[in-house]
Amino acid sequence: MNETLMRKKSRFLRELNAVWAIMARDITIFIKSPSTIIMSFAMPIIMMGMIGGNLMQNMTSGLGTTFGSYMLVGMIVNMMFMMTSMNMTSLVEDHQTDFTQEMLISPVSRYSIVIGKIFGSMFGSIISLLATMIVGLCMGISLTIYQFLIILAFSPLMCLAGGALAMILIGSIKSNKVANFAVMIITMPQMFLSGAIIPITSSTGVLWFLSRILPMTYCLDLMRSMVFHGSAIYSKAILFNPFVNLIAIISITVICLVIGTYFFARSEKNK
Repeated sequence: MNETLMRKKSRFLRELNAVWAIMARDITIFIKSPSTIIMSFAMPIIMMGMIGGNLMQNMTSGLGTTFGSYMLVGMIVNMMFMMTSMNMTSLVEDHQTDFTQEMLISPVSRYSIVIGKIFGSMFGSIISLLATMIVGLCMGISLTIYQFLIILAFSPLMCLAGGALAMILIGSIKSNKVANFAVMIITMPQMFLSGAIIPITSSTGVLWFLSRILPMTYCLDLMRSMVFHGSAIYSKAILFNPFVNLIAIISITVICLVIGTYFFARSEKNK
């Protein structure tokens, strides 16, 4: 009994160590890449400062003066989702340099490799989160310390959902250019269809259907329900019960993670 327990504990620690090692590698690569760091700051300025600023000056979407904070939370989630997905494309480069094959022959789960990669990609997303907050302050939009801590607490779940979705495409793509384009295709439309900057409470028809099958919709709604709980904006901005959002996010993430990891392992096996 003790031997079985020790074996399970040893395997768990091995998987945890693999996640940590892969995550640390990606963070190190990120820190040593000035262009990537610049991009992490530039994207919030473009998305929040230009697109968001123009919308804030020309429309309020029925949310009145609270549109700024509504948009800020939306752009934070959108940037975390987008940056994590974009950083996941480094798996294609790892495939080309045979690094992924070296990882796959190690005695660790494929899921530990993928999760470690997602958490490593999350580092750039946190940088973008902070940059988005700074841009928001420059625009006169701010959140309370409590709201900021809530966002930080749920940020790993947002990044995990984004990374898992990206894995479905990246797992079967062999070109960096194609991978980057594919990620943009699945992230950019979600910014508009999921309600990052434009409320979707009145969406109908095809737009309603698309918004309900996109994982970012539930990520945004969950984050806003936590941040705006008890405030006047809650009834105008929230689509679903927080538990519905949480179940939807976990379900979509698990499905995408399983399918994406399968494609990833199969592409390496067929190399």
